[in-house]
Amino acid sequence: MRFPKAITLPRLEYVSFAHSTIYTALLICWAFLGNPQPATFIFGLSHGLLWIAMSMVCLLAARARVIPFWLAVTVCVLGGLGPFFGTAGFVIEDRRRRRASPAHEPVHGSSRSALKLDTTGAAKESADLYGS
Repeated sequence: MRFPKAITLPRLEYVSFAHSTIYTALLICWAFLGNPQPATFIFGLSHGLLWIAMSMVCLLAARARVIPFWLAVTVCVLGGLGPFFGTAGFVIEDRRRRRASPAHEPVHGSSRSALKLDTTGAAKESADLYGS
């Protein structure tokens, strides 16, 4: 079975942010609004199903080397208690990859770090990074 190319780090990161938003709404309903129904049930069910789906997809994505294994474990283990851990992990991994990309290497002859301006392959790199 081939892993779908539609599953990318940025897309998983967006879903993780949505999951954190749903979980925040659940916490607000539970703690501050007096547990109103059916809102609490809907947010709770959404959080649970999204956590299960994210766990399965992240494990498969780690196996396909789309995301690192530590990030998949963070989503699977800590995501049920609070998806904020997974969201933070996605942000950390995204920043790590951006720092490691060739566009962020220092310019030759310069003692300080500067961005290279390479417009010839920018559209192709963007399409490769974000799966477009």
